[in-house]
Amino acid sequence: MSVDLSKYRNIGIFAHVDAGKTTTTERILKLTGKVHKLGEVHDGEATTDFMEQEQERGITIQSAATSCFWKDYRFNIIDTPGHVDFTIEVYRSLKVLDGGVGVFCGSGGVEPQSETNWRYANDSEVARIIYVNKLDRLGADYYRVLDQIKTVLAAKPLVMVLPIGTEDNFVGVVDLLTEKAYVWDESGQPENFEITDIPDNMKELSAKYRAELIETAVEQDDDLMEAYLEGEMPSIEDIKKCIRKGTIALDFFPTFCGSSFKNKGVQNVLDGVVDYLPSPTEVPPQPEIDLDGNPLGSFAEVTPDGPLRALAFKIMDDQFGALTFTRIYAGKLNKGDTILNTFTGKTERVGRLVEMHADSREELDSAQAGDIIALVGLKNVQTGHTLCDPKNSATLEPMVFPDPVISMAVAPKDKGAAEKLGTALGKMLKEDPSFRVETDLDSGETILKGMGELHLDIKVDIIKRTHGVECEVGAPQVAYRESITKKIEDSYTHKKQSGGSGQFGKIDFIIEPLPKEEDEDGKGFLFESKVVGGNVPKEFWPAIEKGFRTSIVKGPLAGYPLLDVKITLVDGASHSVDSSAVAFEVCARAAYRQSMPKAGPQILEPIMKLDVFTPEDNVGDVIGDLNRRRGMIKEQERTPTGIRVKADAPLSDMFGYIGDLRTMTSGRGQFSMEFSHYAPCPKNVSEEVIKAAQEAEAAKRK
Repeated sequence: MSVDLSKYRNIGIFAHVDAGKTTTTERILKLTGKVHKLGEVHDGEATTDFMEQEQERGITIQSAATSCFWKDYRFNIIDTPGHVDFTIEVYRSLKVLDGGVGVFCGSGGVEPQSETNWRYANDSEVARIIYVNKLDRLGADYYRVLDQIKTVLAAKPLVMVLPIGTEDNFVGVVDLLTEKAYVWDESGQPENFEITDIPDNMKELSAKYRAELIETAVEQDDDLMEAYLEGEMPSIEDIKKCIRKGTIALDFFPTFCGSSFKNKGVQNVLDGVVDYLPSPTEVPPQPEIDLDGNPLGSFAEVTPDGPLRALAFKIMDDQFGALTFTRIYAGKLNKGDTILNTFTGKTERVGRLVEMHADSREELDSAQAGDIIALVGLKNVQTGHTLCDPKNSATLEPMVFPDPVISMAVAPKDKGAAEKLGTALGKMLKEDPSFRVETDLDSGETILKGMGELHLDIKVDIIKRTHGVECEVGAPQVAYRESITKKIEDSYTHKKQSGGSGQFGKIDFIIEPLPKEEDEDGKGFLFESKVVGGNVPKEFWPAIEKGFRTSIVKGPLAGYPLLDVKITLVDGASHSVDSSAVAFEVCARAAYRQSMPKAGPQILEPIMKLDVFTPEDNVGDVIGDLNRRRGMIKEQERTPTGIRVKADAPLSDMFGYIGDLRTMTSGRGQFSMEFSHYAPCPKNVSEEVIKAAQEAEAAKRK
């Protein structure tokens, strides 16, 4: 059975933590008839927050998928987390969505995580509408948020509605297109509203914003623009077509407002999704690439009739086995089909297809282009893998994930727990690509690596409660790096004779700091050869590069990975019998050990970008505390309810900050933190880091 894809909307709801995404999703599900009883986040009963850890903390940790219908249109909705430690969930959700709803708090405005998510959406070129929520809150100001969207996000909001009243007096919205007012009563029921004329005290303001709306919209159509300039008013249908065109082209973002908690204004947002966000066929099709990442020049056209093209964007483990959340871009998928995973080169049989509603599911026999579904029981599929037709294979653009900035050691309490820990970590690694696990070869410790304290805190909580593994946890560790400050020229000769042919290699080289503009692949290491003549034959250059490249994982000071290094091979010597790739690789490693300590090595530490909210009374204490933590205050911004302080601070001084901030502000302070860059450590900190590394090394030897 063919489905009309123009009636599909694949959308994500994203925002800063506590802007009301999950509550908005809950209202959408109630309005569309998907749920009959509203669950509240603060009661731990929201449909899409089904993990124990989410219900206790009142935050979203993993994105949840659900489907519903509004006016014959099918919505596939993903509710994403707002906390900075889980931005990976937002990134991978935006990767597979066609449109988004950016939710902003009416009093908090454009908050730091909103900026990060907006940047991800820009990178993914996802069309969006904006919803300014919580207009019933103290300090809410719709017009201030509109200004912030322009200045902070450099985005153009297209105002579709105006609020009637604000804070306690917020009762409804004026729809500028239809020139009608939607006024809700105090029953709190979303369907209890009446459509009336615009209040007299808002007619002038509404006329002004309506004129701006029409002028912006008709710019999308030259004929309509000409007619409008000659005094002919376009029809509402024509205006909607223009708004839709401009929204999909990312020229502007239709902006709505309301209060999800009080059930006011959500209907207009749903209508906006239908009217202005693209269907799967209106989004540029995904480019197909080969396994090395080179474009093939072909695209996964969104049609049920083409060969299968699907992207696995999330793995989730539950009591029934692994669920692979999949966006189908082209073709059809039936229960029992055999599909090819282009990353592994292996085929798998699709046992079951399910449509997800948070943590409950509905069995399907088939799915097609445009659908977001889950496949049950796939063995070797991971996030970012392409699933396709084995007879007509192609790979879709994969996902790129950031490196972790914080780590901690975990150890099972006994041998029985060790096996369970390994199984639990295996499942968790599949679910979250920004979570890494390493085993320290010397000490045998298991090291967890993640995006922040909360990220690792929740991972440990899941190990203990969800997987029932008793384990002990070490203090969080900072992911330091090393780099060099001086340019040096050096030479090294490797000679080894042990009967028969020996090993010989000589290299002359320059080691220098690598400028950012030369670091094309962003890896922090560049090797080039300027050898003239045959002193070091060309076939040995890759071996020399490999010797240096494998050595930079351990810096000369404390054994942390080395960044921003350029090594230039300028000359050397070889032997017709004794020289080999192995000899030159060994030579490069020994040269690294000899020369790096001479190149002015230094320790680098991760610097975090902080955004701290504090009540005005406590701002002095908060800034004083940040200064003690070696923070650099960038700016202070007054908001209706307090002060936002933006600063940079080293991660090593930020452990436990949330507890101290809450103590200073009587529980009212909030902050978010994300990795910004690496910077050199002060001398006293470097000495401590080196000493700790030496002590750890000595302890391992014992």
